[in-house]
Amino acid sequence: MTDLYQFYNGKRVLITGHTGFKGSWLAIWLQQMGAVVAGIAQEENTERDNYALSGIGRLIDFDARADIRNGHWIKEIITEWQPDIIFHLAAQPLVRLSYTYPLDTFETNVMGTINVMEAMRVTPSVKVGVMITTDKCYENKEQLTGYTEDDPLGGYDPYSASKGAAEIAISSWRRSFFNPRQYDEHGISIASVRAGNVIGGGDWSKDRIVPDCIRALEAGKDIEIRSPKAVRPWQHVLDPLSGYLLLAKTMWEHPTEYCEAWNFGPEEDSIASVWDVASKVITAYGKGQLKDISDPNALHEANLLTLNISKAKSRLKWHPKLNLDEAVEYTVDWYRHYREEDVYTICTRQIEQYMNK
Repeated sequence: MTDLYQFYNGKRVLITGHTGFKGSWLAIWLQQMGAVVAGIAQEENTERDNYALSGIGRLIDFDARADIRNGHWIKEIITEWQPDIIFHLAAQPLVRLSYTYPLDTFETNVMGTINVMEAMRVTPSVKVGVMITTDKCYENKEQLTGYTEDDPLGGYDPYSASKGAAEIAISSWRRSFFNPRQYDEHGISIASVRAGNVIGGGDWSKDRIVPDCIRALEAGKDIEIRSPKAVRPWQHVLDPLSGYLLLAKTMWEHPTEYCEAWNFGPEEDSIASVWDVASKVITAYGKGQLKDISDPNALHEANLLTLNISKAKSRLKWHPKLNLDEAVEYTVDWYRHYREEDVYTICTRQIEQYMNK
């Protein structure tokens, strides 16, 4: 991990979606490592988001507001700022919301990704692009074995389908414009990364289990569980981010060897049901009750989804550091202290604890 700090110190790094949950944590980590950080995003969702409470927007070097769907605007910002590395996280990230806004979801997740890649094509400074999608990009057959990077892409709901489509677009641009066999001509290496269900402090998104738990606990209400038996690969936000950071560094050093798709998920012992995760949140928080409100007629969401991370472990020498209990402990620690302590300090303390594990 020390090598990461040496590598990113002084690098010009641009994050799309830095006001979001994962993006804000990535911005804080990069800022701590001495990177020159720029962010492109829409406004944060709430005043309690990690981005807002941590104040990271005042600490990074460039903090722009733009809609990722506006290709002209995105190209203008990126070409003017001249980053070395781009992490593309901007997205419509919610399954249930995609049923309400399917067109917006596809425009944001597919065309937004294409807009970033098109900006990269005309920005000579860019050497590495890490395009963040999701584990839900796979054609989910509810299989017990984890999906590998070569499994078919798909998606039942608009969100999952849009991310599968984004993966196809990334693959197309990689072969058409950023082909590793013509690296000497274009000088750009791009990869896509697929993480599991990410938890951590500062996420207040609707219809996500941890934010739902915290809202109920703070209001003194029962925690209502829509899909108690749904099984997911749970991981703390710092685990996949460490994978993204390591991958970008490795791509910079070996630009034609690692420009492909990568899974970053937890070990098998951190694959658990929604009910089990909510129970662990209650234990860590010290109070609370669960209430099963499952509805057989509810909108479709996958019941079983797991990732195979053997490729990242063997080729990148990456592995998740936190098991599910530790991930929940880190997460609940943020929510128990965000009102009394400096949030930026909470985040950097957890990053340091993670780095020292």
